[in-house]
Amino acid sequence: MNAPETRLAIIVDPSLPLGLIANTVATIGIGIGAVERGLGDIELTDVAGRAVKTSAICPVPILQASAKEIVSLLLKALPAPDRAIVVPFPRFARSLHAFADYRARFPQCDLASEPIDGLGLAGAEKWVRSLTGSLKLLR
Repeated sequence: MNAPETRLAIIVDPSLPLGLIANTVATIGIGIGAVERGLGDIELTDVAGRAVKTSAICPVPILQASAKEIVSLLLKALPAPDRAIVVPFPRFARSLHAFADYRARFPQCDLASEPIDGLGLAGAEKWVRSLTGSLKLLR
C-alpha cells in the first residue's frame, strides 16, 4: 500500500462504554497494522539518539455508527478489493479470552447476523470514502 493513496478508518459503535470503545479501536488498529506493516513500523531518532517507532504514517479517523450500520458497512465492503483491508470486531469476541477459541468459533458465525462493535478499513481513498463519507467523527 502506498500511504499517500491509502485511507484508513475505524468505525465504532458509540453506545459502547468508553473502555470497550478503546479496546475495540486498539484491537482493530493492531489488526490493520499486522496486515500492512508499511502503515507504521518506521523508526525515528531524536537529537539525543533515542530511537522510537512511529504510530500510523497517515491519519486514522475514528468514526461512529450503530452496530446495525456497521454490519451494513461490512457487507458493502466485502468482498474487499485487491490490497484493501477489512477488520471487523464481532461482539461475541468479547466473551472469548483465547484467540484459539475465537478462531474455532468464527467459522460458525454469519457476520450478517452478528452484532459488530467496530470495523477497520484500509485501502484506496476512493473506496474507503465511498463507505465512510457520510459517517461522523466519534466525539
